[in-house]
Formats: sequence, C-alpha cells, structure tokens
Amino acid sequence: MQQTVLRASSSSVNGRPTAAPIALRCCKRARLAYFRPARAAVLNRPDSEEGLTYKKAGVDIDAGDELVKRIQKMNPDIGGFGGLVPFGDSYLVAGTDGVGTKLKLAFDMNKHDTVGIDLVAMSVNDIITLGAKPLFFLDYYATGFLDVDTAEMVIKGIVEGCKQSDCVLLGGETAEMPGFYQKGEYDLAGFAVGAVKKDKLIDGKNIKAGDVVLGLSSSGVHSNGFSLVRKVLEVSNTSLHDHTPWDASKTFGDVLLAPTIIYVRKVLELHEKVGLKGVVHITGGGMPENIPRVIPDGLGVSIKDGSWPMPELFKWLQHTGKVPTADMRRTFNLGVGLVVVVDPAKVDEVRQLAPEAFVLGEVVPGDGVTFV
Repeated sequence: MQQTVLRASSSSVNGRPTAAPIALRCCKRARLAYFRPARAAVLNRPDSEEGLTYKKAGVDIDAGDELVKRIQKMNPDIGGFGGLVPFGDSYLVAGTDGVGTKLKLAFDMNKHDTVGIDLVAMSVNDIITLGAKPLFFLDYYATGFLDVDTAEMVIKGIVEGCKQSDCVLLGGETAEMPGFYQKGEYDLAGFAVGAVKKDKLIDGKNIKAGDVVLGLSSSGVHSNGFSLVRKVLEVSNTSLHDHTPWDASKTFGDVLLAPTIIYVRKVLELHEKVGLKGVVHITGGGMPENIPRVIPDGLGVSIKDGSWPMPELFKWLQHTGKVPTADMRRTFNLGVGLVVVVDPAKVDEVRQLAPEAFVLGEVVPGDGVTFV
C-alpha cells in the first residue's frame, strides 16, 4: 500500500465488553442461510430451460457456502445478520458489508453520489434485524489513484446514509494503491455498530406456527445480484443509457443505481410500538435463504406467490436473461427488501404504522421457504 489516509473523528467510544463476542461471518455477495437448506418452488420459468444464472455470471453461491462451513469449524458462533457483544444491560451489535459490482455501474454512469447510501444501508439494515439502533459507522475507500472530486461525492452519500440511519460517521480510511485498481475505479467497505437492550433483542426464538410474515418494498435490486444484472445487460446489448420499456422517463442506469432503502427508523418504530418477533434483511440469497436464518428449528415459511408488488425490472431481467425462477429467487430480493414476523393479532397495528407493508405469508410447521 503506497498511501493511507485516516479520516478520524473527535468522537470516541469508551468501555470494554464484558464477555467474548458472538462472532459474525457472512459471504459478502451471497448471504447464506446457515440454519438449514431452503426449498424454492418453480413458478414461472422452468429451471431446466437454458438461460443465465448467478453462477454463469461468475458468482458461485455454493462455493461461498463451503467457505462458511470451513470457517464454522474454526469458529462455530457465526451465521446471524450481526455479531453480538454483551455490554452491561445491552448488546453491541456489529455488521460489515460492501456495495459489490454495483460500483461498476457507478463508474460507467460517472454517478457516485448514491453508492455511499448503499454502503451504509447494507450494514445498518443487517444490525437492525436484531433490534439494534445504529450508533456509528466507519468506511474504507480504496482506489488506485485518488480523484478527490469522486471521493467527495462518495463520502457525501455515506454522510446521507448515516443521516437516514440516525448514526454518526465516526471515521474511515482512504487507501491509494497504484497498480491495484483500474483507472477510475474504487472499492468500498463499511462497518456499523449499534446497541440494543438485552430484553429488546430480536432473536426469533418466540416465533411459532401461525405467525404472520410481512414485507416492506425494496427500491429495486438494492446492492446484491449485480454480476447477474450486468451479464443480462451484456448479452441483450442493453446500455445503461437506454430508456426502460416500462418507463420511458427513466434509463436502466437510473433504475439500477437507485439507492438501497434504509429501514432503520421504520423497524425501530415497529419494534417499540408493536414488538417484532423476527426481522430479515433480504440480500443475496433472496427470501429462500435469508428468512430461515431467523426461524426456529421445526418451522418453515409459506409465501403466497404474487402477494407483493413485483417491480417491472425483475420481470425484465428474468425474461431477457431467461433466468430460471429458482435462480431469480436465490439471487434477488424481487421487490421485498425487508421481512418482519409478528403475532397475527399485531398485523393491523403494523399496517397502521406501515401502510406500505404487505402480507407475504405465514410461519408453518416444516422447514425452509415454500412458495404457494
């Protein structure tokens, strides 16, 4: 590394954890379900039909799964959306992630003011699944040649993401590494820490059969699955500057670079006023591989297909790339950015506080996720 620049804040965090941390390890682009394998029914396009898949686009989720299994042998306490550290009457909750190859689209469009929001969202949306309020965020910006104007736009997005999360951008690092990145390119990583009272922790242990599963809409692809998105664009000879067939006022670049929704305020409000049994951030792995991460053994989830508004973008990706339905479900959020599990008696309260929420299905005896 030729040069590193530390962006430090005058803020500080005092105190020491009272016990060893509960560790976290997630496969970056494929958020794997560690509790059990998921089932996915075929609804629209047969899996046997030749078409693009995430693996053909260069991302092997199964290889990521194998890596996680090997790491679990070294440290069994992994697998959640965030790592927990006991701290007095609370837990500190930590999460980390990046933006992935969505950055390639930012480079091509020369649009850098929203990927910082994505960066914050991917970490804070993870730690709120445990009921934690984000406290602070750290970023890592690495590039071969430091373009100050570009870096400023990226960090402005990070600042905006922190504002939406009601947390502090505590600091970060800018690393300039000539010869390591292509000209005009950079990479991002983010790290979020939050806190939750021990008696308010959302751990899924009280989920039972009959509980209702509700979803909150995504803004689009969010920050997972872009290797497959880019492959579909490539094989269909579609430019990011082409206007979408479903909305002539927007280009594919506009739609695909829409920043990830930050659900912090909504989830914390719902948990305080209603009480949430489970929260799931739908990232890589989709609903089939993320929902089982919060469901107790012996239970599964039945999802009613078509019960949520599917953005036209996903329909276009599947049709244009001939992507099998199972791969669509395992790669993308398909319009569902966050899932909450509540007691049936609480559904009306949730809908009053979050009118945009929609009922996806229910918890049932069994295993994994089925679509009916």
